[in-house]
Amino acid sequence: MSPDSATDDLSILRNRTFDELAIGECASMERTLTAQDIQLFAVMSGDLNPQHLDPEFAASTRFHGVIAHGMWGGALISALLGTRLPGPGTVYQGQTLRFLAPVRLGDRLSIRVQVRSKNADTQAVVLACTGINQNGETVIEGEADVIAPSERIERPRSALPDISVDNGGDNGLERLLAHVRPLEAVRVAVVHSCDVASLSAAIDARDAGLIIPVLVAPLARLRAAADEAGVSLDGIEIIDAPHSHAAAAHAAGLARDGHVEALMKGSLHTDELVSAVIAASAGLRTKRRVSHCFVLQTPHYPRPFIVTDAAINLAPDLQQKADIIRNAIDLAHVIGVAEPKVAILAAVETISPAMPATLDAAALCKMADRGQITGGVLDGPLAFDNAVSMAAARTKGIDSPVAGQADILVVPDLESGNMLAKQLIYMGEAASAGIVLGARVPVILTSRADSRQSRIASCAIALMLAHHYRQSPP
Repeated sequence: MSPDSATDDLSILRNRTFDELAIGECASMERTLTAQDIQLFAVMSGDLNPQHLDPEFAASTRFHGVIAHGMWGGALISALLGTRLPGPGTVYQGQTLRFLAPVRLGDRLSIRVQVRSKNADTQAVVLACTGINQNGETVIEGEADVIAPSERIERPRSALPDISVDNGGDNGLERLLAHVRPLEAVRVAVVHSCDVASLSAAIDARDAGLIIPVLVAPLARLRAAADEAGVSLDGIEIIDAPHSHAAAAHAAGLARDGHVEALMKGSLHTDELVSAVIAASAGLRTKRRVSHCFVLQTPHYPRPFIVTDAAINLAPDLQQKADIIRNAIDLAHVIGVAEPKVAILAAVETISPAMPATLDAAALCKMADRGQITGGVLDGPLAFDNAVSMAAARTKGIDSPVAGQADILVVPDLESGNMLAKQLIYMGEAASAGIVLGARVPVILTSRADSRQSRIASCAIALMLAHHYRQSPP
């Protein structure tokens, strides 16, 4: 056996008997800390210290961010002793540990054990234990006392089930509804809700105490949708409009005149509603370009985040991207992120004249440096992996306050953004909400394929925005 068994094939577990062990013999393993590691350790141990689980709280501590439970490193030492050196059959008798530095998300630890002494009478072995991060800093050290196995053991590695963290089964919707519960419902013009999904969503949002719906749609089609959905329209204000274009224009007028504080898309096309909002006659435009934000939460990322723009601006130029970022930062503030970290995405993290997205990213960061974009911390260009994974960023040598912990992902164009958001929703188990900003009222914009939960979450965010706009009109 080699002096250091770091490269051993663990599909077969083989031990080292007491007689085979040599003083100075080593084994090692490497592991990168992820958010799921922290969550699973918290579930297993019951240690719910917010230093490990609450990014907002952790940012205010002396560590300035989330760190691993100390015993997470101890568990890695135990794994090394039980699988490699001495390996299967080892009996743990004692362990001393000293925690010398915090282990942060994305840190890559090299765990090493080395035989220090042997006692032939008792088959006891003392091993020195260390954990060193990617910067060469020792973060944990100590000694393990074990009884080494006396017989050779060789067995196939046991198959383990795939485990993921279930955040209460609602992906944050219940927490969002609890957060907005103190806010009074706002009047919302629901535009052309002539199918079961959009009409049911409006009724559900009303029943959840989020909106007071004003249905603007062809009356006959609206009643037919209500019959199909099995819902009553009693007590709901209805404005008869001959078709979807007329419904959108009338709803925009209601918002302009202050009769409603938000608009909600029904079964009409996005272009119809947005065109009515930005029409000069609607009086809803501001100095900003309107843009769409997906608010997403996935069990694979430690916090909610925003993807923008994935629904309205097809190929935004530099000034349009600046407005897209300003709108997203405003939304982040409203949902409770005081200084959002903004990652401007491209295919690579280096600036290349052949890739316009990288040039725009560099210019946007300089605009932030000059105070033209405020309220957040910008960095880019960043590839997607560098924006959401500290491990990936550190592997590529990227030192950034945004990398690995982005709150806002700014995409180069609508196509890439729409694909990214839909992949996260359909393959990454992300809960979503969709909202349009840049107009004088928030616009609830969801897809016909979106779930009931997505529509309800979108209404909750619109409620927060509408109340914010009462104090700080856009």
